[in-house]
Amino acid sequence: MSIFTKIMAGEVPGTFVYEDDTAVAFMTIEPITPGHVLVVPRQEVDGFWQAKDDLLAHLMKVAKKIGQAQIKAFDAKRAGLIIAGFDVWHLHLHVVPLQNQSQLDLGKAKMASRYELEEAAEKLRKALAEL
Repeated sequence: MSIFTKIMAGEVPGTFVYEDDTAVAFMTIEPITPGHVLVVPRQEVDGFWQAKDDLLAHLMKVAKKIGQAQIKAFDAKRAGLIIAGFDVWHLHLHVVPLQNQSQLDLGKAKMASRYELEEAAEKLRKALAEL
């Protein structure tokens, strides 16, 4: 069972901004920028190349909505998208509010406090509700 499955099951704390029957979106504990979110399928799939097309399409729709909200909530110039999957062997999309392209580097991620995560999540939830 992956850490993401444990987060979705409530066994490990997570700061959620979106949920449906197929996917969830929650704040990463190591954001590149405030508002950095992971979009994760409920189904455990290792990599995007193994996911069914309809699952990938759904994850992209969720990531698009999150990205639109990030631009609004964090006054970002762009929303970036990374699919890497080396840290957790459970498909996940990093959706990151950006001011410039140099920020799109997972090597720049730093631990965030629970307060910082909740503050960013609240901004994002508000922007999602307005969309």
